[in-house]
Amino acid sequence: MFVFALCLYLGKLVSSGVSLEFRYHNTVEVERYLRDVNNTFQFTHLHSIGKSVEGRDLWVLILGKNPSEHQMGIPEFKYVGNMHGNEVVGRVLLLQLIDHLTRGYLSDPLVTRLLNSTRVHILVSMNPDGFESSSRDCMYSQGRFNKNGIDLNRDFPDAFSKKESGMREMEVRAIMDWLKTESFVLSANLHGGAVVASYPYDNSNGGSELQSGSSVAPDNDVLIQLAKTYSYTHSKMHKGDHCYDSKDFKEGITNGYYWYPLPGGMQDYNYVWGQCLEITLELSCCKFPPESDLPGLWDANRAALLAYMQQVHLGVKGQVLDAEGNPLQNALVEVEGRQNLCPFRTDLHGEYYRLLLPGNYTFMVTFPGHQVLMETLTVPYGPDSFSALVHNFQLQRTAATTPGPSHPTQSCIPPQVWRPLDGHSASLGPSGITILLVLQVLWNTMLL
Repeated sequence: MFVFALCLYLGKLVSSGVSLEFRYHNTVEVERYLRDVNNTFQFTHLHSIGKSVEGRDLWVLILGKNPSEHQMGIPEFKYVGNMHGNEVVGRVLLLQLIDHLTRGYLSDPLVTRLLNSTRVHILVSMNPDGFESSSRDCMYSQGRFNKNGIDLNRDFPDAFSKKESGMREMEVRAIMDWLKTESFVLSANLHGGAVVASYPYDNSNGGSELQSGSSVAPDNDVLIQLAKTYSYTHSKMHKGDHCYDSKDFKEGITNGYYWYPLPGGMQDYNYVWGQCLEITLELSCCKFPPESDLPGLWDANRAALLAYMQQVHLGVKGQVLDAEGNPLQNALVEVEGRQNLCPFRTDLHGEYYRLLLPGNYTFMVTFPGHQVLMETLTVPYGPDSFSALVHNFQLQRTAATTPGPSHPTQSCIPPQVWRPLDGHSASLGPSGITILLVLQVLWNTMLL
């Protein structure tokens, strides 16, 4: 009976009528395809994380053994495409990736192990309005910006910039809210116009992070490894960028700031405030290449997309527990020698994930009302076994101290987002600014 049921299940997977051509699909077609995939494959879950300015849904397809909710010990991974509406290769590649994953699950060993060990989130288009307004020009197509004429990759809060308007575009707010609902560990956003893997930081204020023209993050070694994983698995990225109007990139990677300073970028926001290591993948010289180029671009990127996903299993993961074995939310899990602008904290399950290269690391774990715990761990290379090292930290209470909540420091709280009622950017008058200032003071008082 079990064998018969299994055969029926597998039959449903492989006999699907869902098909995908190598061409550019409009927003309606993408939604139809994602719905068909979700209705066909039981290991997928489809939901919208928000709306664009013109009211189009930002659809995310989740793939995994348990796609509907987080499972303890299973890291959350995401790909985001089409942030700039006229950079369309990433949009196509993510649709092809979905097709590859759904067809390969339970038949392709690599795909099966990936989806059994990882919860994968794919946002095919972050800027559907921009895509719909684009023209098919290689480099100079309109559609980069959203409907309000805003570059979404300049609209995120920036840890290195004091100039914050407090207003965010709808698509950016959707991403920021999304990061609050999922504890993402690793991510990449897909762009076009060059062929290179760019890693944080994208910006700097001239502080200690600025070294030899690069803005160096505390996890620089890991970020470089992530970028090289993609560039060397890609068919030619590691050879350097040979686009006619772009520089060559050694090994096909670059520090974002070293390439050019970029304030308000999404990858820095993910890393600083989301505890999610993210890199930017520039995947084609031409932003809107001919459809005849698409099969070759998929062939060049397919293995790299899968290899990068596998890197989510670097390092160490586990829970922080109290003496009775209860999970502790907001415990700090810091690694000696890595002073992150915002320390990594446990989530509501008491879980933590730290992407680290193989080696010995000393961890300091702290939580109010508990003794500071210092432990040194030997971290192996996890991707080959599709699992980071699993290690739980157990804290002991300090004498005569009542444990209290652990709040992020004020500098690690993302700037508050003002939401225009009509969904469009707007300017604030003096009274509006006064109200916002009063609300901010009240908010800060609550957090102290």
